[in-house]
Amino acid sequence: MQSTNPESGAGLARTPEPPYWAVIFSTRRNRHPGDQFDETDRRMMALASQQPGFLGVETASTEIGITVSYWIDEESIAAWRRNADHAFAQYQGRTRWYDAYELRVARVERAHGFVRESA
Repeated sequence: MQSTNPESGAGLARTPEPPYWAVIFSTRRNRHPGDQFDETDRRMMALASQQPGFLGVETASTEIGITVSYWIDEESIAAWRRNADHAFAQYQGRTRWYDAYELRVARVERAHGFVRESA
């Protein structure tokens, strides 16, 4: 598989030629999320990366957090959704960490990238 998004050292995911799938998770954390958020976030990133069909992840956070994970197919996304550890983290997100979130699933049909050559 040829990468359409070469590793740039800027935290960009390496993805194959389309088509593939993106799960876009946008969040607004509450002011007092309590403990274990950062630990759980790291654990979920590591666990997701071990799932069959996982291609990569990109994340950014300010007032709104956005995490985009890339998957080879819808079946891989569904399997990740059913993962027991992931399901418990989802529960904690709804009850402890987030004031709001949106989850969107999209098929990536086209992709291209750019990497500046370092001098």
